[in-house]
Amino acid sequence: MSVSGSLSGRPSGRAHDALRTVSIEPGVSHHAEGSVLIRAGRTEILCSASVESRVPGFLRGQGLGWVTAEYGMLPRATHKRGQREAARGQQSGRSQEIQRLIGRSLRAVTDRRAMGEMSITVDCDVLNADGGTRCAAITGGWVALHLAFAHLVRNRVLAAIPLTGMVAAVSCGLTDQGAVLDLDYVEDSAAQADANFVLTDAGTIVEIQASAEQAPFSEAQFADLHALARQGAGGLFAAQRASIERSPA
Repeated sequence: MSVSGSLSGRPSGRAHDALRTVSIEPGVSHHAEGSVLIRAGRTEILCSASVESRVPGFLRGQGLGWVTAEYGMLPRATHKRGQREAARGQQSGRSQEIQRLIGRSLRAVTDRRAMGEMSITVDCDVLNADGGTRCAAITGGWVALHLAFAHLVRNRVLAAIPLTGMVAAVSCGLTDQGAVLDLDYVEDSAAQADANFVLTDAGTIVEIQASAEQAPFSEAQFADLHALARQGAGGLFAAQRASIERSPA
């Protein structure tokens, strides 16, 4: 799925306002209550949602559910082999930061009281990385979470899916071509500034991560990035809806 526009000299040949080709394949994990394989260009992530009938200790007795996430990259997800974090005995700071972002994003659109005291962990395993892995993990993670809730409804554990909306994420950046949408690795590594936008289908903001890699950027340039992100998010929401419609009962 892409957003139309004329070619702008980007390495990928995409228009400045075009998403990478996005697909979200549901039901790829046989045992998880909800799962998808999301592809955004050459980035591929397996998102699996697992349900437990308990909550962390700090939530016991409050009648609230919990949604959290774990994130990791397989050793050959990039151009050279990386060591498994389990082999090092600890996660990298980057992995911890990303999985906290995913968890915050999913909780932002979840009615945790309607869940009751249960936990859902969304595991996001990067099979191939070509930029935008945190954004793809949030976008695919929401579908996996929705499918897990739908499973609980079918099994009469929940009366209704306790989601208050949709959430998706996309990156934007400032390059020699100006503001561009959905950076792949080549663009991201050379961008003058980059930003990750986590947005809802209601048009609200969950989180924005933005930083200058070279010179500071202006408020007008940030507005251009935000406008591109809103446009791109529309395509991601459409891909999420299509995936849910295709999901096996």
